[in-house]
Amino acid sequence: MYRVNDVMTKQVVYLPAETPLDEAARVMKESDIGDVVVTDGATLAGVLTDRDIVVRAVAEGVDPSTTTIGSIITREVVMIEQHCTAVEAASLMRERSIRRVLVCDNERKLVGIVSLGDLAIQLDPQSALSDISQAAPNS
Repeated sequence: MYRVNDVMTKQVVYLPAETPLDEAARVMKESDIGDVVVTDGATLAGVLTDRDIVVRAVAEGVDPSTTTIGSIITREVVMIEQHCTAVEAASLMRERSIRRVLVCDNERKLVGIVSLGDLAIQLDPQSALSDISQAAPNS
């Protein structure tokens, strides 16, 4: 049985809330990731996903060079403990209709991010691509 810490991405990228959208998009592309954790000083402010950029910025016609990521982030942060099972993570994602969950240790310190794609690859590698494409509208 897989635990969240077996399947999560351990390399978390942090950006300050003042970061312009276009810069955040470049960081995501260069790092080959679909999300960044957004900070406000030493505080966790939220999460920015590639889908947030598309739906909350591009589709609204905002200027990506002057719009900050803090203005479009998802502020409700959903976390799961790293020793929970992958099945528990999948259930949490299904209940909340999300594709990513921040992973914390038992002291609530951020240690990674687990995505629907991470779970699909580990739990059913043959169907990972079809699972991801079916879930895409619900980011």
